[in-house]
Amino acid sequence: MSKRTSKTGITARFGARYGVSVRSNAGKVLRKKNKKYTCPVCHYQKVTRVSAGIWSCGKCDHTFAGGAWEPFTRASDANHRIARRAVSGATSADMAYIASQAALEYERSLAEAEDEEE
Repeated sequence: MSKRTSKTGITARFGARYGVSVRSNAGKVLRKKNKKYTCPVCHYQKVTRVSAGIWSCGKCDHTFAGGAWEPFTRASDANHRIARRAVSGATSADMAYIASQAALEYERSLAEAEDEEE
């Protein structure tokens, strides 16, 4: 016979309170919060959460701001891309052109590979 319930994991401390969906959402958030992340400076998986939005590496003591539950959010990734483009001098139109050219070259290489197989 199969099991009737699943293991509760990190949300076991809540017991039967608050409902299933609330406990599962809380479990997802708590797993993100407690996970160790990769440091942007030393590239070791030692980054832990100090408090809401503050993250610190246990190896190199690099402290930086991030999201409340994760150190790197989608918004921070977009900001890093924008800053990198500004430094390198490429505009978003240039980046779109480069991406479209790369896609065309990839499709051409696939077509050539198919022609060689025939």
